[in-house]
Amino acid sequence: QVQLVESGGGLVQPGGSLRLSCAASGFTFSGYYMSWYRQAPGKERELVAAITATGGSTNYADSVKGRFTISRDNAKKTLYLQMNSLKPEDTAVYYCYARVSSTWGIIYWGKGTLVTVSS
Repeated sequence: QVQLVESGGGLVQPGGSLRLSCAASGFTFSGYYMSWYRQAPGKERELVAAITATGGSTNYADSVKGRFTISRDNAKKTLYLQMNSLKPEDTAVYYCYARVSSTWGIIYWGKGTLVTVSS
């Protein structure tokens, strides 16, 4: 059974940092394309960052470039999102996403972790 379990969310002040983790199980993590999405209240879910199976290539939404870093540890079957210089507009539920490639295959979602950026 595929499971993606996010952790690391919470309340942080503007300018602060958080590190999100996504623990994966039930599939061959090292063979999957992984991403982080987020959904703010009243808005559609949007792609934040993505990483290839080997970790050799990443891409980011323009809104987070230079502030967020996606990474993965295939030995630990864990995906990470390091978020720095957080802004109130980064407030959202952050979801972990897994797919065998960027363009095809079944999509798996975690249940999300809430990040609130507020003073």
